[in-house]
Amino acid sequence: MAQIPRPARAADRSHAVVIGAGLAGLTAARALADAYDRVTVLDRDTLPTDPAPRRGVPQSRQLHVLLARGAQALEELFPGFLEELLAAGATRADTQGEAHWYLDGHLLRPAPSGVISYGASRPRVEHHVRARVDALPGVEVRGRTEVLGPVTTPDRRRVTGVRVRPRADGAGDAGGGGEETVPADLVVDASGRGSRAPAWLEELGYPRPRQTRVRADVVYVTRHFRREPHHLGGRSGVALVPFPGLPRGGAIVSERDDRFAVVLFGLLGEEPPADEAGMLAYAETLPGPDVAEVLRTAEPLNEPVRMRYPASTRHHYEKLDRHLGGLLVAGDALCSFNPTYGQGMTAAAQQAIVLRALLARGRERGWGLERGRGLDADGLPRRFFRAAARVVDTPWLLAAGGDLRFPEAEGRRGPADGLLDRYLTRYRAAASVDPVLGRTFLAVAHMLQPPARLMSPGHVLRVLRASGRAGGPVRTES
Repeated sequence: MAQIPRPARAADRSHAVVIGAGLAGLTAARALADAYDRVTVLDRDTLPTDPAPRRGVPQSRQLHVLLARGAQALEELFPGFLEELLAAGATRADTQGEAHWYLDGHLLRPAPSGVISYGASRPRVEHHVRARVDALPGVEVRGRTEVLGPVTTPDRRRVTGVRVRPRADGAGDAGGGGEETVPADLVVDASGRGSRAPAWLEELGYPRPRQTRVRADVVYVTRHFRREPHHLGGRSGVALVPFPGLPRGGAIVSERDDRFAVVLFGLLGEEPPADEAGMLAYAETLPGPDVAEVLRTAEPLNEPVRMRYPASTRHHYEKLDRHLGGLLVAGDALCSFNPTYGQGMTAAAQQAIVLRALLARGRERGWGLERGRGLDADGLPRRFFRAAARVVDTPWLLAAGGDLRFPEAEGRRGPADGLLDRYLTRYRAAASVDPVLGRTFLAVAHMLQPPARLMSPGHVLRVLRASGRAGGPVRTES
């Protein structure tokens, strides 16, 4: 595998540690590799040598899709990555021209859009990213290692390393070795939703970041099926999005030419069954026939797997007035989204791009080059958290806004939310007859355009013209 050339660096920016070898940790390591002589990625799991699910990523058995902006971000971080992924069997599809989307029960008008998504299992994507990171000079990815907490200077102003201990198999008791300290100039916590960074800060005398939560109580069940040419009329997938009055949904993604991932999900007390007959009955209540048709006719390849996700959670590190120097938080540890929107991998990769840009700017301006201080280790957290918050704003608005459409969902609503929801309800209906509206909706959902684009004057006019021509929601026979 070709290695990415690294720019010249000052000699004393020595060592960065990343906690977590998921997508957020691996992409962060890629960003750090341009600025630090050594980067060590630590994970509790035994990391598989093949694309396989692992205990520390319980959602790895569920359906995943790489959004268009996420695909662009991974290609920017790892040139040639997308072709490599396709060569390994992943699929590529125009999300509007080669898939069906049901919005509020309306079938979005199919048309070529140029919004390209990639179908691949989470283990497959992570495997190829980890191989790329492993190949970088000076980078080590180490499994079976538990991080116990940060080590700081005596005045507790800056991180100087992390305390770790080995694990026997990455899934159980500690191994035979004792606790040790890994020195570091910078630590990035990408350990996921179970991050202990807020508790670490509190123990060191820092405030915990404020949280924003939107509780939708999502339950989803994924099963894989053999894909044959006649399924879905040859299309690559389908998405049936829940809406008020029907808090149920489903999706199909082609992970390979011969393999579908099928997911059923419910919100706010709706729980899809995990048995064959129950899944089919549940799918038959959805607005379109696509999911039920695949469940009825396709050969299952494994058993269904269920997962529960209570709430989207955003940690507002950007609002802290004091930061622990040399400690960053990224990925789901920073902000986790309702997984049915498929935003996690994309948001993580975008945060890594932000981090790489900040480190490059630091090199240009000569920030913090003195020995032992890393690259602006004291000022970097403030800069990173503010920039990462701007990255998170869009997917959070989409995920939280989508969930808060349901009156039963718990979360804070703004005074203009009702008016906006009424407009977007008309927009979704209008997109069933106007493909331009559908293309913009998908471009926003895939984070290629800002949400404000949906409300541009030209789009408002299109909604007014088309919504009167839209028929009623598509329904299936139960």
